Amino acid sequence: MDKQDVDRLAGLLQDIRQGQLEQLSIQREHFEIARTQYDRANSINDHAERIQAKSDALIDRSGKVFKVVIPILAVLLVAAGWLLFTIS
Repeated sequence: MDKQDVDRLAGLLQDIRQGQLEQLSIQREHFEIARTQYDRANSINDHAERIQAKSDALIDRSGKVFKVVIPILAVLLVAAGWLLFTIS
């Protein structure tokens, strides 16, 4: 190998090295984008879980309210019916 071949090989190796460095930079950018998307997805999931927990609590409370309200309404309807028939 003469000096010209060695210089050409050195240039090719430098080009390969530069290409590898550019690819690593692109991979880092993609990794950061993926990390940002992952963090955002986790945040959205956490928010959805909090909403679901509040919804569950609301459903539980409404069930308890209906267990009290329905019998009261039934008694009021019976009383209104009784008054209606006794007055006429």
